[in-house]
This record gives sequence, C-alpha cells and structure tokens, in this order.
Amino acid sequence: MSRGTLVIVGAGPRGTGLIERIAANAPELYAGSGLDIHVVDPYPPGAGRIWREAQSPLLWMNSHAEDVTMFTDETVPMEGPVRRGPTLHEWAGIDGAVFADRQLQGGYLRWVHEQAVAALPDGVRVHHHSRRALRISGPRDGRQQVWLEDRPRPLPADLVVLSLGHLDAELDPEQAELAAYAETHGLVHLPPDFTADSDLSALAPGEPVLVRGFGLAFVDLMVLLTEGRGGRYEGDTYVPSGREPVLYVGSRRGVPYHSKIGYEWTGERPPLPRFFGPAEVERLLARPGGFDFRRDVWPLVEKELGFAHYHRLFDVHPERTSGAWADFEEKYVAAGGEAEIHALVASAVPDPADRLDLTALDRPLEGMRYGSYEEFQEGLRGYVERDLSRRHDSSHSPDLAVFLGLLSVYGQLIRLGGVPPWWHGFFSYLASGPPGPRLRQLLALSRAGVLKFVGADMSVRAEGGVFRATGATVPGAFVEARALVEARLPEPTVGRARDTLLRELHADGAAETPDGLLRVDPADGRILDRNGRPHPRRFALGPYTDGRTPGAFTRPRTGGPAFRQNDATARAALRLLDALTARAAA
Repeated sequence: MSRGTLVIVGAGPRGTGLIERIAANAPELYAGSGLDIHVVDPYPPGAGRIWREAQSPLLWMNSHAEDVTMFTDETVPMEGPVRRGPTLHEWAGIDGAVFADRQLQGGYLRWVHEQAVAALPDGVRVHHHSRRALRISGPRDGRQQVWLEDRPRPLPADLVVLSLGHLDAELDPEQAELAAYAETHGLVHLPPDFTADSDLSALAPGEPVLVRGFGLAFVDLMVLLTEGRGGRYEGDTYVPSGREPVLYVGSRRGVPYHSKIGYEWTGERPPLPRFFGPAEVERLLARPGGFDFRRDVWPLVEKELGFAHYHRLFDVHPERTSGAWADFEEKYVAAGGEAEIHALVASAVPDPADRLDLTALDRPLEGMRYGSYEEFQEGLRGYVERDLSRRHDSSHSPDLAVFLGLLSVYGQLIRLGGVPPWWHGFFSYLASGPPGPRLRQLLALSRAGVLKFVGADMSVRAEGGVFRATGATVPGAFVEARALVEARLPEPTVGRARDTLLRELHADGAAETPDGLLRVDPADGRILDRNGRPHPRRFALGPYTDGRTPGAFTRPRTGGPAFRQNDATARAALRLLDALTARAAA
C-alpha cells in the first residue's frame, strides 16, 4: 500500500495534541504502509509561538501547575483510547499550587511533543518545516498543495489540518486611524499584540501611558514595564527603579479580570450538565430557523450556572439558606423565566451577597460614579482587595461551583457552534483571570503611583496632538498622554488576519461567522464553505474558529473539550487517509 501524507500547520499545543491523538488512534484506524506528517511552523514544535521557551522568565502561566495537562483521562467523551501522562507539576517536580513561568511550560510542551512523536507507530515519520505556510491550493476531491515561505515547490498533502494559535491581524478602522494620527504627530501607538513580542522601548520612564485593556495581556505589560525594568517588591510594597512609565489603565468593565480561585474543591460536585446538556444542544441544532444565542441559549446558560451555584450553597452552607434543597430544586426546575427564578432565589437565599447575579458580576462599576480620580483609585483598590479575599475564601465556594458550571457550558457550546466572541470574553473574565499574586502586585503598583485606573467604558480620542482618555466612572475627568497601548490580543478574525493562509482560504470560499471566525464542522473540525459543506480534505482547530475552546490548557478530569476535538479530528483524518491510501494501492 502507498504512504499517506498529512500536513499540520501549527506546531504549538493544538498541533502537538493532534499528533498525540494520531499516535493513540493509528493502530486501530490506519492500515497504510506508512504515513508522512509534515509539521509547518517557524516556532519550536510543542510550544509554538506563545509558549516558546525563549521569553522572559518574569512571565507566568495563569493556571496552577497541577491544573495544566496535555494528556487525556477517562472524563474526556471521545472514541479514542486514553493515554495518560503527567501534569505540568508532576513532570517538573514542583508544587502543584505554583504558577509556573512560561519558559518551564515551554519545556513541558517540547517534551510532550517528543513523547507524541515517539509513540507513533512504525512507518509514521514526522518532518518539521521551520517556516510559514502561505496558502493552500488544490481541488476539493484531490490532493492539496501547501505553499511555504521561501520554498518554490509546495508540500503535497492528502489532508491538511490547520492548528494555528493566536494570529496577528490587520488594524481595524479605529486602530488604523489612531496609528496614522500617532505617526503624523510623533506619538507612540502599540496596537493589539502578543505582549511578549511588543517593542516596549518607546514607552519612556516617568511618562504617562494610556493602556486600554485589563485582562491577561495587560498583566504581562505591567510585569515587563515594572519588574522587567528593574523594579522589585518588598512584601506588599513596590520599590521603583525609576525606569517605569506611569500606566493609566481602563477598559469596558474598568476592572481587572477576577483572580484565580485559591482553594481546592471538597465534597460533592454539582451534577452537570443539568439544564444545558447534549439534549438541549440537539434541540437547538434541529430548529428549522436556527437559533439566536441571546434569546435561545443564554437563558439555558444562566439557569445552568445558577443551578451549580445554589446546589453548592444548599449543600455546604445550608445555614445561609431557608428551606430544603429538594424543595428549592423542584421549584427551580419548574421556574419558567428570569423573574420567577429571581423571586424563588429571593425567598430561599436571605443574603443578597449569596445570590448569583451575572449582570452585576459582568459590570461591577455600572452606575458607580466618583468625584475625582483620587477617590476612584482608593475605591478600585478596595474592589480588588475584596475580590482577592473572596476568591481565596472557601466560605464562598459557590464561586468555584460556578467555575465548574462555566466549563460544562463551554463544552456544550463547542458542540453547538456559532458561539459569539463576547461569550469567550465573559468566560475569561470570570474563570481565566490572573493569579492572585499578580493582583497583589497591581495593588502595590497602584499605591506606588506607577499604576492608575481610568474607569469603565474607557474611550480614547486623538486630538490636540495627544491621546485623550475618558471613562464613565469619573465624569468630566480625562488623561492625556503621548503613548497608547492596546493591551489585548488581536481579534482572531479571518477577514483581518495577517496570515495569508487564512485570507486565501476565505477568498477560496471558506465560511466565516458574523463575528469573523472560521466556520468548522463541530463533529470533526472540517472547514465549511459558504453553503455549509465540509471540505473533504481540510480541517481547522483553534481560537480563530467557531469551535474555540476555553483557556489555553485543560484541567485534569474536567472533560477536556480540546482533547475531544483533537481526538475527533485525528480519527476522521486517519479514516480518510486510510481510505485514500487503500484506493491508491488498488
């Protein structure tokens, strides 16, 4: 029989996870005499760009080392075999509660890649091409050609899988206007980017810098411009080096992402999914007219998260409830709408602080106004301190139950497809925030005057030869600066990706969602065209698709949606490769 050829574009965690699943499933599904796997990525196999070992040791992961694994377990709903392996903390021999630096994670990923390649059956060879893929050509029903940078001839492929990570993007109209203004007036404008790759040298010591974005990209920026410039912490006090700029940070919410939860789960887990599971997904997919996320999906999500929260509250903190769980559960199941649920909760949970209010969680500064920036600095420091205290206090363990609910919901949403990007942002804000120590550093920087808060609904205008920032939280106040940093990753849209590979796919007929994500078949990741037809030879996995998964890595024993996707794609690819090689031999 002839040898099959598979090209995987992207050698980071998703590409490595796919190779691991190919190794696990090939003995069952591939009978060809051999298989060539070509991995295309200018960055190191395993870690890829984001997690490469060659970056500052000051940059951490935002997950505990015990919560990071690249290996499947029996909780993953997949057809392929489980292949167990160590978590990051087991592999590195470190405390599981540590937030490891990204250099260490890069080493772990390199090792996982080596193990995955070593586990492939005899006759399967992996070839790494340290260059960029530029485009894919070829007929739907024939071999594909993957064109590489600085290579005159394409790689032939029976199948192609795109396992790209975070992508660079062309500037949107607002960013382009700000960039042009900066160039004309000699200002500094740093657009959305992976912070470790940004050139921060133009941000001068002592000068004000506007920062728009309060998530993980901001945390990296904060670290590189403080400790990265020689500052240090003595307990809860920051000792400046004198080389730091003054950061004025704001965002739509005006607050940092919630701290990682700092205690372990104990006792019974909420029985999830309950209100948003496979049956509900099937009903939504079967609707003749399709579904609207806000109208049809969000109410199910809210009810699911509320169920997780109140199950934990009644189970572990019954003294803060009135009545029995069985009675509450029966009424909660029967409740038909938001008003009915609110009334039930108000009657059964006396303290409003024990009730789940997703709207208030999402917009904590909504309606709050301060008379001056100085008052607001103190107010927001108090907010962060309260958040840190709550997220490290197991008496608030319903918060951790909601986290488990969010993971469960995300697993179902991946099957549903068409999930709007705002949901991913909401998930990240609640469930994928920075380590607690980073927020303590933020407080120290604020007290030292190196970091200042602008408020919610931050808006930036270019006028008078400078950038001017305003927010809703301190009416009438503004900050002017000659530098603006957009502290967030570029939006992973197909239409604005700088990656020519995706732009060419789009021009070739690949479909995108209204939010610009590449549409894929939720069953196996095959790329869909604008008529909804899956491409027989092209697959895609990653955050630029509408099958994006929560977080960069998977917690052990949480079902691993990314593992499920990797397994489904690997099995579909192996079946197709097996059929193609058998046909070629015949």
